[in-house]
Amino acid sequence: MGCATQGEKAAIIKKLRENGYQLKYLLKAMHMARSTYYFEISRNDVIAERNQEILEEIKSVFVENKRRYGVRRVHQELINRGYQVNHKRVQRLMHEAGLAGKRPKEKYHSYKGEVGKIADNIIDRDFSTTLPLQKWTTDVSQFNFSWGKCYISPVLDMNTNEIISYDLSMSPNLEQIKRMLNKAFEKFPSVEGLIFHSDQGWQYQHAYFRNALQEHGIIQSMSRKGNCYDNCIMETFFGRLKNEMYYGYEKNYSSFEEFSQAVAEYIDYYNNKRIQAKTKWMPPVQYRITSICFTWLIIWISDSPSSISE
Repeated sequence: MGCATQGEKAAIIKKLRENGYQLKYLLKAMHMARSTYYFEISRNDVIAERNQEILEEIKSVFVENKRRYGVRRVHQELINRGYQVNHKRVQRLMHEAGLAGKRPKEKYHSYKGEVGKIADNIIDRDFSTTLPLQKWTTDVSQFNFSWGKCYISPVLDMNTNEIISYDLSMSPNLEQIKRMLNKAFEKFPSVEGLIFHSDQGWQYQHAYFRNALQEHGIIQSMSRKGNCYDNCIMETFFGRLKNEMYYGYEKNYSSFEEFSQAVAEYIDYYNNKRIQAKTKWMPPVQYRITSICFTWLIIWISDSPSSISE
């Protein structure tokens, strides 16, 4: 027992006492003073109580996020809630409790129409931004069910990862793209100078799409043919969406209406509750608001140096 810590020795003694062994003989065998034993047991009880408190909060985070969070996000959410806890403790407690977030089961494959060449690849895998509403991206992804297929077409902000708008349809047609754009421009009517990226799908080559972008002063950018890495931000979102509410749940959605409601709930959760490392462990909408407010504050300070000094 030379390699065991005092705490470990005390735990062993406590266990043996529960099996009927007398304390004085156990202490002698372990070369431990009685006062040391009671001190270690008291400390272990405090740690166990603290672990139980943290575990209950972990379970709360895990359930609230529908078992989607792994160790990293659970750890960050605990910090957001005011807990000072090491990620290794979170990992151990989650493992002991059998709590594991969902992981991808298969590679995502997006829907592709005919390809051509309308716009240059201005983004060219440079997804960096300094503020929201600088770069958007879009794509279409397919879902398969026993009752048929449906398609989602979202607009994603590359700065915040926020889903600006989306449309879910039984058919990937032009009407779907129109509805998606209308929702985006209703939400943010002034986006002049924004770069809007997509693949070379037929929807984005259509005159309606190109004209709508031009009318709002938007610069169009298109990926190279057959290169998914040119739009990996949207690919990542689709993979996350399907992993967290589609793979393994297909039979839960008995109709398009049921699935549509589930998607609406997920998008709201994703935008307003789901924390991400990229957004400094804030949900996308909160990060957008914080970024814009901070920018306005900096501008106000720069324009009003005298008022600050006073």
